[in-house]
Amino acid sequence: MRNLEKVKNIIVKIGSSSLCDQNGNIDKEKILNLIQQIAYIKRKNIKITLVSSGAINAGVHIMNLKQRPDTIPQKQALAAIGQASLMQIYEDLFSLFKLKCAQILLNHDDFDDRKRLMNFNNAMQAIIDYDVVPIINENDTLAVDEIKVGDNDTLASMIVPAVNADLVIIVSDIDGLYDDNPHTNKDAKLISNVAGITKTIENMAKDASSKVGTGGMITKIKAAKICNEFGCDLAIVNGNQPNVLIDLLEGKEVGTYFDSTPVRHLSSRQHWIMYRSMPKGKIIVDDGARLALVNKHTSLLPKGIVNVEGNFLMSQIVDIVDCNNDLIARGIANYSSDEIRLIKGLNSSEIETVLHYKDYDEVVHANNLVLVKEVNK
Repeated sequence: MRNLEKVKNIIVKIGSSSLCDQNGNIDKEKILNLIQQIAYIKRKNIKITLVSSGAINAGVHIMNLKQRPDTIPQKQALAAIGQASLMQIYEDLFSLFKLKCAQILLNHDDFDDRKRLMNFNNAMQAIIDYDVVPIINENDTLAVDEIKVGDNDTLASMIVPAVNADLVIIVSDIDGLYDDNPHTNKDAKLISNVAGITKTIENMAKDASSKVGTGGMITKIKAAKICNEFGCDLAIVNGNQPNVLIDLLEGKEVGTYFDSTPVRHLSSRQHWIMYRSMPKGKIIVDDGARLALVNKHTSLLPKGIVNVEGNFLMSQIVDIVDCNNDLIARGIANYSSDEIRLIKGLNSSEIETVLHYKDYDEVVHANNLVLVKEVNK
């Protein structure tokens, strides 16, 4: 059930398809329509953070290229060229409504480092306190696979704790989540409300990327799950519908609405461990350890560890998986990967004999371990 009375702080993510025409060129008229709605919403004393795609497309347009290039250096260069132009468009259009905007460019490692993340949180609060609209995009000029978020649907969900958002609105070129692909099945039905993301819901997200964007329905479902587990709702709406943002916030049944009410709510620290940090390695556990973790949420002891993958240091985030490579949990390691390789399968009482020191009995303490939520029974 949609409850929009509580919404005082929202994130609006605008995809490339909602910023561009059919040829992939930036469409100022489409952007103006969205900014006009944002200005109206802000006058209702609702705080807004914008997550915007479109930098590479803007660069392609400026350089008069017929299509997006394939190589990473070319894409990075076009992102740098296009980001300046895109922000100038935003600044010009927001000024029509006497609003100011600010640019923030992020990569995944900005979330990994707790100090940098805290600085980002503080800066975001200061920008919002100045009554300025933050406009966030991934820093594609510097992004490589190791530090990329990958898509702005996920990026929007990852900044929810930083602005304490009540609602994330993903503006796309689709009406919402359907029970089947509407492009191939004319009888496909729009799902108006989702109360908890089950395997059935995930199976409906047959990915189909826009020709001008990078995210499909799978990334939107992932974003909804990340938002919901912090107590934030998420909606998917079609940016081509007139006044769709205003209609949504006025309670009209537009798009698909993912309600966070029936979902577990993680603390900010748990949310960071599970979703906003990038795992540096993997710990494989036996069936006994898996059962203890899932059924009792115990600490992970060396006795139950079968193997270790990757190289990581103490206090870094790791995946904990079973022998079938299914993710069980994520947590903060008390020992490095090299040390865990030496003590795996041993009792805690044997750690000091092998390592010549023992700071912890546990490889991952229960307080630093977040289980994958089992909603698919």
